[in-house]
Amino acid sequence: MALPRLRTVALISGAALLTRRALKRRIARSPLWPLPALPEPVSGHSKRRATAVRRLLVTGRTEVAEGVVQLRLEGPGLPPWSPGAHLDLVLPSGLVRQYSLCGDPEDSGAYTVATRLVADGRGGSREVYEQLQEGLEVEVRGPRNRFPLTEAPAYVFVVGGIGITPVLPMLRVLAASGAEWRLLYGGRSRASMPFLEEVEKLGADGDRVTVVAQDEAGHPDVAGALTGLPPGTAVYCCGPEPLMAATTAALPQGCTLHLERFSAATGGTGGSGAGSEAFEVELRRSGRTVPVAAGQSVLAAVRAELPHVAYSCEQGFCGTCQQRVLEGEIDHRDELLTDDERGDSMLICVSRCRGGRLVLDL
Repeated sequence: MALPRLRTVALISGAALLTRRALKRRIARSPLWPLPALPEPVSGHSKRRATAVRRLLVTGRTEVAEGVVQLRLEGPGLPPWSPGAHLDLVLPSGLVRQYSLCGDPEDSGAYTVATRLVADGRGGSREVYEQLQEGLEVEVRGPRNRFPLTEAPAYVFVVGGIGITPVLPMLRVLAASGAEWRLLYGGRSRASMPFLEEVEKLGADGDRVTVVAQDEAGHPDVAGALTGLPPGTAVYCCGPEPLMAATTAALPQGCTLHLERFSAATGGTGGSGAGSEAFEVELRRSGRTVPVAAGQSVLAAVRAELPHVAYSCEQGFCGTCQQRVLEGEIDHRDELLTDDERGDSMLICVSRCRGGRLVLDL
């Protein structure tokens, strides 16, 4: 019995050896070998964001304030998230928009988002409001978190309207933990302010919540809300640009400021205008070089060659188009990246090149 078994093993080993030798000869003759040993690509795979696309089912749709709809999106194996995180929604038209998660992080089977209908916006909110009904599927990317809840001795939140969505899960956590916090919540009217009833209940102990409806009391007193804060207080702000500018201007010394934008800051440099000279971009992995005209964004030039490159806001605040830069000096014009990230990456929708050439990891 042992002899036939040894003969079989010898035959298998010999066949494997001949196969390896034949493969080596074939590789040696091929002009495509050896392939370049490129490092793992970084572009589109930032540690700060999950890029996997998954399809979720709309299982709930509720109007939670005038012009504000809340959606419950269910699916299997959803990645966990923390307060302040958001999703990218790939809408039926192909538009990509970011919406803060406002549900319960412990609900592992669903994500909850809310959006306000902006009649004169760029179309994303109207598409969500009118087309995403119960029973439909929607593609999502993420979640990602650029607005995390940090450790601090005390917290103050300054919020306008739909800006309550990333803050609401933070308030739930802080209220449950007994932390020191206060909220200034403004809006056009009480009827237009989403989750107002829950917010007031969370802050009922200690008069932590101040609600200012513009049709009743005008604009909120941001400077007053930030007066006399103890050093180390974390101040979080999300809402219209004037509210964020007022919060930034009134921030007391020794406090930290955390901003979440739903649109670009007023007066941003953008991707064209002064200092927008032409240059070229090498796409290292694709083996192509594309010219970027003086009035053209890097994103537009790159997508002419690589249409799959993801983007969304085109204004430098969402982070969808972040790409790794291998060579060249970057002219950063975004509202998002940290100093650390600016060392080797850029948002190609608005940022440009200081000089004649950039090399991207694409």
